[in-house]
Amino acid sequence: MENRLVDKIYTSRIGDIAFRKIVSCLPQTPIFEVAFKMAEHKTSCLFIKDEQDNFLGFVTDITLRDKVIARQLNTQLAIREVMDVNIVTISPDAFVYEAILMMFGKKSRYLLVNDNGNYLGFLSRNRLLSEQAESPLVFIQSVKSAVNTGDLKSKWQKVPGIVAQLLERGVHAKIVNEVVTTIADTISLKIIEEVIAKLGPPPAKFVFMVLGSEGRKELSLKTDQDNAIIYEDTTEEDRAGVRSYFLDFAEQVSDKLNYVGFVYCDGDYMASNPNWTHSLEHWKYNYKNWIEEALPEAAVKFAAFFDCRAIYGDLTIMEKLRSFVDEELQKPIEKFYVYLAKNALLYEPPLTYFKNIRTQKIAKKEVFDIKTAMTPIVDLARVYALQNRIFQKENTGERLKTLKDLGVFTEHQFDELSQAYYYLMGLRLKHQAKLITEDHIAPNNFIEIDALTKIEKVTLIEIFKTILNFQSGIRMKFTNSLG
Repeated sequence: MENRLVDKIYTSRIGDIAFRKIVSCLPQTPIFEVAFKMAEHKTSCLFIKDEQDNFLGFVTDITLRDKVIARQLNTQLAIREVMDVNIVTISPDAFVYEAILMMFGKKSRYLLVNDNGNYLGFLSRNRLLSEQAESPLVFIQSVKSAVNTGDLKSKWQKVPGIVAQLLERGVHAKIVNEVVTTIADTISLKIIEEVIAKLGPPPAKFVFMVLGSEGRKELSLKTDQDNAIIYEDTTEEDRAGVRSYFLDFAEQVSDKLNYVGFVYCDGDYMASNPNWTHSLEHWKYNYKNWIEEALPEAAVKFAAFFDCRAIYGDLTIMEKLRSFVDEELQKPIEKFYVYLAKNALLYEPPLTYFKNIRTQKIAKKEVFDIKTAMTPIVDLARVYALQNRIFQKENTGERLKTLKDLGVFTEHQFDELSQAYYYLMGLRLKHQAKLITEDHIAPNNFIEIDALTKIEKVTLIEIFKTILNFQSGIRMKFTNSLG
């Protein structure tokens, strides 16, 4: 019974929850009147609207504490002087788990419920979490409260147990991915803030971005660091000092992440590598070069850096880079797409000529590499997303859905690819969680054939056939060749 209550978080929608009533005032209202109104209505959040009923911002108890009382601000001033303008909205159709992850991701304590322009009320993060007291999602709150890097390390060590628990309950692999990614993001943010507190404020605006599987919100339990830094363009005289700060910052962040359990990247795709920490102008030059060179190795780099997501800093820097790349992708660059497609065809599903699962021997066991088996779907979705300039959808599942909505894939093709991808992801996460929690060994991507049930083997063979068919399609479309 308790498990069923806990699992409601993954099936309940925002519309099923009782919202708090919206209390509002005009932007010119004096601060003391707003405080009085909040006390009168017993609300910890008040919204500011103009005469046309447009939402402009909000204030909370914390706003009044930090921006008014702590600064001894004149309470006769207009509330617009201290309001927070970063309102986060959510649809009543969204799932409760999505709302909680969004609040952690956007560092928001309140959500405004927006039903196609009709604002129904608001929800607080504490309210949502207190209703889910037994949920693994509450664990994210404890990560936010970690006091040092050692504490963060012990939190990350608990994640495999949470993953095993979620999968046991039948929670969809996509949701498990999102939970793991949100925990990883929260740890990264804590480390970034800790390093900034030590080094002092950054000398320029910047954005810290994650790449690869974390960039796609598809983290497994065997993960390394993939990150980079973009900082704003600066004057000639400031350039050396700014670069020096960010390289030092990147190295300290990378060392702490490694200590927590996000090991150094073998390919050195890390911000601590001087090649991956640059000004916005330099990053534009990088992307332009990768596209124009149209070389296989450039296509690989572009693919890694297309799966990028900003987790800290000034998001407008990322938007400027995306706009630039969007323009570049509209130029005639057929050769570039051919190399990207060839990159997507490098890995083939492990199927023998007789349509059995092809294995390799490791430690006297017949195994196959599930990460390599999943890669063609990730690459396939990325190539089509690039060709259709889909930037806002970060993960493979979202890309496939958008491609279906655009008519690139049929409903049936979308179902096949999406189900195949998340079936493999569920199997991979379950395997890694078992290695860590039961066998007490480091996670890997090698699935032992004899450990699979007959149904799992049959399902995998059908999935691998599906992937091969789609690879034939991409070969025809981009390289005009069946060979």
